[in-house]
Amino acid sequence: MRAKARTRRLVSSALIAGISVGSLGIAGVAHATPAESATTRSAAVTPLATVNFGVPTSHARCLQVWLERSWGYEGPIDGLLGTESWMAYQRYLAHRWGYDGPIDGIVGSGTVSALQRSLVAWGYDGEIDGIPGPETREAFQTMAAAC
Repeated sequence: MRAKARTRRLVSSALIAGISVGSLGIAGVAHATPAESATTRSAAVTPLATVNFGVPTSHARCLQVWLERSWGYEGPIDGLLGTESWMAYQRYLAHRWGYDGPIDGIVGSGTVSALQRSLVAWGYDGEIDGIPGPETREAFQTMAAAC
């Protein structure tokens, strides 16, 4: 019985060590946790990323107030554009700028492409390519400063 417990602890430790260095990061689908429970668990434990694109927190707070009034933002007005802020922003982009991805708060290429379309009025003249390069960041900062 003790040997089984020791073996289990050893295997668990090795698995954790392997995942943390990336050597076991290619687990098959048969071993994956169902998406709903994995998302639920990781959201409760993992801090949410903020994507401010260089916008100072004072301007980002102003954006959050606008998102709260108009697009269903319910998070804190803290100037940190995290998942909840971007979910509200995605609702705006879906309504006005052709965003057709999930309302998940992930700032991927679809979100950035719609954001780029919306930023043309704020001086963005780059390609609508979904890549948040310097021109995208500059136009987003200009827009947020006018808030």
